[in-house]
Amino acid sequence: MAEKTILPFGDPILRKKAKPVEEVSPRILKLLDDMVDTLYAAEGRAGLAAPQIGFLRRVIVMDCGDGLIELINPVMLEMSGEQIGPEGCLSFPGHSGLVKRANQVKISSLNRQGETFVLEAEGYLARCIQHEMDHLDGVLYIDRIEGNALIHDETGRKVNVFDIIRLSKPEQ
Repeated sequence: MAEKTILPFGDPILRKKAKPVEEVSPRILKLLDDMVDTLYAAEGRAGLAAPQIGFLRRVIVMDCGDGLIELINPVMLEMSGEQIGPEGCLSFPGHSGLVKRANQVKISSLNRQGETFVLEAEGYLARCIQHEMDHLDGVLYIDRIEGNALIHDETGRKVNVFDIIRLSKPEQ
């Protein structure tokens, strides 16, 4: 197990669609373990998708305050309600912006034993799930920013999100 380097914004891998996991093999288990090590390597990290460390597989690890959640091939089943709140990203550190998301979600996923389970979430956990699932499709939170501005976390300076998006477009 090892901490992996998180790819920075602008890396083309972040804009590619991840492939489904065919089987929960030892390689996928090692990927999960490395992702967990990477997630917990620094304070304040809530989630990590495999493309963020250079692996184009549909795998996510999260800990939004209530313990570790591992998702393999997650599928959105239901979304309802609405929330608008701040989001940041490990691939775009030091900035945040307001993003509109569903307030409640229901997903289906595989666990590390290859078993299917259903997870229902609301509020912050629902936001984290949507953020990380977007990564699996090459979508970044800056693509969903409300008000077209990111805020630099330390200085409070606004950055026009359109200037940033032009640098990196999702693959079609």
